Amino acid sequence: MSKITTARLQAMKQAGQKIAMITAYDATFATLFEQAGVHSILIGDSLGMVLQGEASTLKVSVDDIAYHTRCVANGSKNAFIVADMPFMSYSTPEQACASAAALMRAGAHMVKLEGGDWLADTVAQLTRQGVPVCGHLGLTPQSVHVFGGFKLQGREAEQAEQIKRHARALEAAGIQLLVLECVPSQLAADISRELRIPVIGIGAGPDTDGQVLVMQDALGLTSGYVPKFTKNFLAESGNVRAAIETYVAEVAEGRFPGPEHSFN
Repeated sequence: MSKITTARLQAMKQAGQKIAMITAYDATFATLFEQAGVHSILIGDSLGMVLQGEASTLKVSVDDIAYHTRCVANGSKNAFIVADMPFMSYSTPEQACASAAALMRAGAHMVKLEGGDWLADTVAQLTRQGVPVCGHLGLTPQSVHVFGGFKLQGREAEQAEQIKRHARALEAAGIQLLVLECVPSQLAADISRELRIPVIGIGAGPDTDGQVLVMQDALGLTSGYVPKFTKNFLAESGNVRAAIETYVAEVAEGRFPGPEHSFN
């Protein structure tokens, strides 16, 4: 696989080619996922739950993300690396720049922020400083206590319009990628068509420009609650590399997510 850049991701959107993203937290899985054809690797603050055993992502620190970003960057030479900005690490533009600097130095190609138009100044400042930014709307796990749990967002017309407004404002401020999590398929499709930048979905239906999954979900390494939008690719494939190759292929062909993984 040749080097994936923001320009390459933008070209994929324009060509109608689906983007496959997955989380990873170490060099071994980063190498394997890149060899399996994944275009982008996300060092998610999901590590707080899947690696550290916490009930939410809120205890994850910039140092935690930077450590795992460095590990992933050592294992991946061509995939596009996105690092999450943890809870309360970007409450001001100045703090955001300091946090982003640590993650970019660790090997990230882009940082991801959760939130809407109130982050426009922060996004603009990061962009001016040479930091590519990914937005994240819909179910934003860092706001889990505000939402009252991990719930579908954008089902009501007013809330759907609000998410659209936030998406437009973030794009105008300079984001180059947007993640939509746990929103109705039609809302995600509308936003994906309207925005010029690539839109990556998780629990957002099949009509976004790409998909992202937490690696533990894609490999069936979860216990207890299994989100509707996930699929265990390892159960069908028998080994990890084949499982991720299947994930990439099903995303490319529009077979994943199916109706059973989406919200109306």
